[in-house]
Amino acid sequence: MKFRGTSLSAWMIPLAYAGGAILFSFTAPRLGHTWWPNLASTVSVNAAIGIYSAVASGMLALTAIVFSLNFVMVQFSATAYSPRLVLWVARDPFLPHAMGVFTGTFLYALASIAWVDRYGSGRVPLIGAVGVVSLLIVSIIMFIGLIQRVNRLQVTQILIFTSEQGRGIIEKLYPPIETPSMCPAASIQSPCTQTLLHHGVPRKVQSINISALVRVASAAGAVIEMVSAVGDAVMESTPILRVHGSRSQIPEEALINAIQLGDERTFEQDPKYAIRLLVDIAIRALSAAINDPTTAVQTLDQIEDLLIRLGRRRLEIGTFRDFRGELRLVVLFPTWEDFLTLALDEIRFYGATSVQVMRRMMALVNELISIMPEERQPALHYWLDRLQTTVASTFRDPKDVLDASLEDRQGLGSSRPTTRTQ
Repeated sequence: MKFRGTSLSAWMIPLAYAGGAILFSFTAPRLGHTWWPNLASTVSVNAAIGIYSAVASGMLALTAIVFSLNFVMVQFSATAYSPRLVLWVARDPFLPHAMGVFTGTFLYALASIAWVDRYGSGRVPLIGAVGVVSLLIVSIIMFIGLIQRVNRLQVTQILIFTSEQGRGIIEKLYPPIETPSMCPAASIQSPCTQTLLHHGVPRKVQSINISALVRVASAAGAVIEMVSAVGDAVMESTPILRVHGSRSQIPEEALINAIQLGDERTFEQDPKYAIRLLVDIAIRALSAAINDPTTAVQTLDQIEDLLIRLGRRRLEIGTFRDFRGELRLVVLFPTWEDFLTLALDEIRFYGATSVQVMRRMMALVNELISIMPEERQPALHYWLDRLQTTVASTFRDPKDVLDASLEDRQGLGSSRPTTRTQ
């Protein structure tokens, strides 16, 4: 089974810059020498050779710096935050473009030396000098941009980046909560007539082309049930989807082309992934090796924002119909309870001994209780009781229990008496 390929590899970008620089460095001066033989720079031959040589050697050093910086950013993000963030740091398109500009400037400056004092003319082609100076200015701008990219490794920037991805997919994927709920997946009554299995190395379900699957199911008079949800890992012979009530066998190619598999989870249709990364950062900060509960509190700020947005959206979106209104596709999507468990359970467990973390979690749940609609309340009250039980079972001193039970949006800042909304 083959699935759609990934985009152009990052290493092709510097290679394209290098090829373009070589092509331009040999064609532009030649055209200038043929069409505008009297167009020359006022810089002396010796000065031009020295400048071009300095630019070439300097760009080679900058290329090495970019290469090293790329590895440092990847290693730091994996160690300090989460190994799953490595993919997104390494995929920053600015890095390969910066490496390409530096490599291209190096090659162009090196090749331009060949046109200085060509045939003993004692002239420096103007087009070569302008090209070197222009590329040098662009390289300086790219280098400044690289320095700014280092600031993205700060924990605040990492949290903002991750939560922004989550906010984007929530707004795109879920309609407002006022939207009527769709029929549940249990409404499938037809027998299973076809099963699509995965064959190959383990992969992750990255996205589903919903409209394509609806069209295929409608043409076959069938209902397609996605057994594997977005974000699930599929191994050899793992069922990906089942076809119910089909009049004829659906070509596997049509089903395969509607499913994107890859090596890593993505944010495209997976709002759980943003919360998963934020929780990873929080529990890593709460580990004994790092012991940084303040970072966990900062992470809970972003998690609370995502939960507020999710709570105000209609999460029951797993059923899709064709233009006739007939059910054609059922996809697994997480429920409100699933999101709360993902967002709170591990942080509660690993942060149970931290007064700061428990106070922030108390404030989070009580804030959600005060603003969420009625249908979200039972799960929130369950988690409020769960937090109270955790505090009572963790701390022996009654004063510690009282301190950890207070609401505090800063963790340890301005406490508020814990209130329970009925």
